[in-house]
Amino acid sequence: MEFAITLKLDMPPTRSVALTKQAEEVGFRYAWVFDSHVLWQDPYPLLTLMAHNTQHMRLGTCVTNPAVRDLTVTASSLATLNLISGGRMDLGIGRGDSSRRVLGKKPTTLADLEVAALKIRALATGRPVSHEEQTVQLPWACQDTCGPTCEERCHPEPSMPIWIAAYGPKALHLTGRIADGVILQFADPALIKWCLGFLHEGARAAGRDPASIKVMAAAPVWVADDLAYARDQVRWFPALVSNHVVDLLARYDQTMLPPELTQYVSARAGYDYQKHAEVGSSNATFVTDDVVDRFCIVGPVEEHRRRLHELAALGVHQFNIYLMSGEEEACLEVYGSQVVPAFGSASKSVGS
Repeated sequence: MEFAITLKLDMPPTRSVALTKQAEEVGFRYAWVFDSHVLWQDPYPLLTLMAHNTQHMRLGTCVTNPAVRDLTVTASSLATLNLISGGRMDLGIGRGDSSRRVLGKKPTTLADLEVAALKIRALATGRPVSHEEQTVQLPWACQDTCGPTCEERCHPEPSMPIWIAAYGPKALHLTGRIADGVILQFADPALIKWCLGFLHEGARAAGRDPASIKVMAAAPVWVADDLAYARDQVRWFPALVSNHVVDLLARYDQTMLPPELTQYVSARAGYDYQKHAEVGSSNATFVTDDVVDRFCIVGPVEEHRRRLHELAALGVHQFNIYLMSGEEEACLEVYGSQVVPAFGSASKSVGS
């Protein structure tokens, strides 16, 4: 299992960079950033600083969406970052939640997500696409491997891994068909197992090997013996997930969805996106301790290792800590010294 961090860009840029450097030094292989440009800082300048100040970590958005920027802008940003970082960029993308909702808009469709993801990857690696009845190409995008133009194609063609954030059966099928990785926002083994069933169905339907698709479990953690305090530090996260659950309930018959995912939102009164992903927010008052324990990882170090071994046994390739609950440097120190080494993860290469 590999380890990653995701940052919410509400801190001074120097601290975001320092946390990224610390994570790389203690063996984390990936660093991701939220993309919600109204609530927090824009991700691409921060990713530039992170790329400049790291050597091996892969970097990306967790997640962007097809709607807040023209897809050619997103592709150009990622292609530029790929040149800056030496080919270490990944595209994390979803339908859009906070960056859309805070503007009073809805997430995009799965059809738009599929088109955007494939076009962004093609453009970011120098290949032409048809976009709005025009042929568009960024010929400079893979100059490190192709030279100044892509007239002589790379062998093999350059690529940029696509990770799709998914919850429902249709989104998981889509991910299985086209993506290199899936982003699952919880650390609940039962829910991850349920999701993998649909992911693998989608892969097989497209003639792909399900084992070729990487699985990310993303969640906050808190290492402490005081469970009550630990739970309160991460209670915001199941509240964040509830937005996606409510969206699923509007699209599916509830009997098609696991009760472990849907039942807890019955007590939800609403959600204020101005307090999105905020520790101690009133958004999370409806979230019970048992939901926190399933969706997050809290408790002493031994419990973290136990839960992570359980996830690894299910087929989780990457555990992504949502590093935004407080005492972030201390969390990295504990994980780097007492958790990451138990899984043999080390930041040694730029391979995806």
